[in-house]
Amino acid sequence: MDTIFILLMVLIMIASILLVIIVMAQNPKGGGLSSTFGGASSAQFGVQRTNDFMEKATWTLGAVIIVLILISVVITGKPTVAAPTQQPVKKEAPAKQSTPAATTTTPAQTTPAAPAK
Repeated sequence: MDTIFILLMVLIMIASILLVIIVMAQNPKGGGLSSTFGGASSAQFGVQRTNDFMEKATWTLGAVIIVLILISVVITGKPTVAAPTQQPVKKEAPAKQSTPAATTTTPAQTTPAAPAK
């Protein structure tokens, strides 16, 4: 399964790089590679044929990337976490100490003795 996943990742990377190259070769104003071939009407690829090829290649590579990613998700499946299932630990309340309140005094509670005259 690991080799298939690695193969899919390599194919996704190659398709992504090709998609970047094709998109960068296009000119947003309609030039791009077609402007190179636009001067000669007898060129192997005409202006229209180049634009069609670039557009079809862009859509095809985009679809290939999506399909490859979906296949890789299906192959890998849900992530398996090997965490043990533990019951929640019940915390017991601390035992109360039975000391009477009258025996505990703090220094703030004592009153100073009256000065001798």
